[in-house]
Amino acid sequence: MSLFDGDVWTSKVFTGTWTSARGGDAPVVSPATGAEIGRIGSADATDVAEAAAVAAKAQRAWATAPFAERAAVLRRAGALFEEYGDEVAGWLGREAGSAPGKAGFEAHLAVTEAYECAALASQPAGEVLRSAKPRLSLARRVPVGVVGVIAPFNFPLILAMRSVAPALALGNAVVLKPDPRTAVSGGAVIAEVFRRAGLPEGVLHVLPGGAAAGVALVEAPEVRVISFTGSTAAGRKVGEAAGRHLKRAHLELGGNSPLIVLADADVQRAASVGAWGSFLHQGQICMTTGRHLVHESIADAYVEALAAKAEALRVGDPESGEVALGPIIDAGQRDKIHSLVTRSVEAGARLAAGGTYEGLFYRPTVLDGVTVDTPAFAEEVFGPVAPVIRFSTLEEAAEIASSSDYGLSLGILTANPMRGYELAERIPSGIVHINDQTVDDESVAPFGGVGDSGTGSRFGGTTANIEAFTETQWVTMQAEIERYPF
Repeated sequence: MSLFDGDVWTSKVFTGTWTSARGGDAPVVSPATGAEIGRIGSADATDVAEAAAVAAKAQRAWATAPFAERAAVLRRAGALFEEYGDEVAGWLGREAGSAPGKAGFEAHLAVTEAYECAALASQPAGEVLRSAKPRLSLARRVPVGVVGVIAPFNFPLILAMRSVAPALALGNAVVLKPDPRTAVSGGAVIAEVFRRAGLPEGVLHVLPGGAAAGVALVEAPEVRVISFTGSTAAGRKVGEAAGRHLKRAHLELGGNSPLIVLADADVQRAASVGAWGSFLHQGQICMTTGRHLVHESIADAYVEALAAKAEALRVGDPESGEVALGPIIDAGQRDKIHSLVTRSVEAGARLAAGGTYEGLFYRPTVLDGVTVDTPAFAEEVFGPVAPVIRFSTLEEAAEIASSSDYGLSLGILTANPMRGYELAERIPSGIVHINDQTVDDESVAPFGGVGDSGTGSRFGGTTANIEAFTETQWVTMQAEIERYPF
């Protein structure tokens, strides 16, 4: 039995029911084969404006519903993600180019996100405050109203769900604009799951579309919070537009995350960690290990081991069998990756592995002998590229790691975890992993970066989710009407 009873999303968008889109429809394309595997509606600015208005009306009843009712919808959604996990993973493979392991992992994360947010619905709603007057004074958290979510292509399902699920659990309505390149796995799947889970009509809208739809979502007066995940350049525009409209914008942006390998680290295990951090999902992850900082005493051995792992990894169509890497999302992104690699070699880096491609399949690449000015080291690559730079002292490692404007994730590998912890305190980063690579996410943990990586930890865990998707309201109550001298 399929999650989709026929292609219910063909040429349609979701507004509580599947309806025709004013923007027509767009092809759903497999990056592995280039084949059209379906069609889905494309929303225009009018679709978005109407959806926001409908969402605002539907939100009022949803917010006043008992928390147990909201929790039950989230639990049913989690159960549906479990039931249709293989189908969801299949869409992630076909549409997003996800290798089987990554696709299965992401599908499972959607399950945990739904279940975790079901518990969020019953969390304490505020606190009792002291007051100088004889009255009850309290601060309570109330839903913001309508939350706009703009999600990217790389982890389309979970990077949408980590905003959609907590926002719904806390009593908000949601308008989701998935990336049009992954409109099924990042949009239609979520819409159909929540429809089947019994979410009231009008509370969730899923509107794939282009830039005009995104602008309309930010500008819609009913939308009070924007949750954006994407590039730093696009995030700046979203933040600026939200600021003009006096809206909060939660921005989770790019990264160039360092992995620091100290002299006492086990080289083979470190190379395994480094390969996973740089090559998982073709390096198309904001947390990807973008910079390998390796102590000079073990750097040659590390590069050799990392290059051997890169050469051994299978690259191909996720549906053709067990592969480690799938395709890059499109030709534009592939060309950007190859340009960075080519310019880095021209600037003096040594190509230790990879650096070639067939179609959209880019070989995992290792660059040795890079400097802080090497293009693939200084810029976010968003591809399967591992640039390696050497350091001699902890002070130098901290300086190199801190030289980037990004500050999303940091990994430090060492036989002395306390030394790693002390080093981490000197490097700005929203996330730190001692003796692990930079790519990690759990629904129970806060997630976010500093600097050009975003506006801090805005997702995950009870505290961050409540702060992100509610407002604080001060309430007082006293037995009698207050007396004044006027």
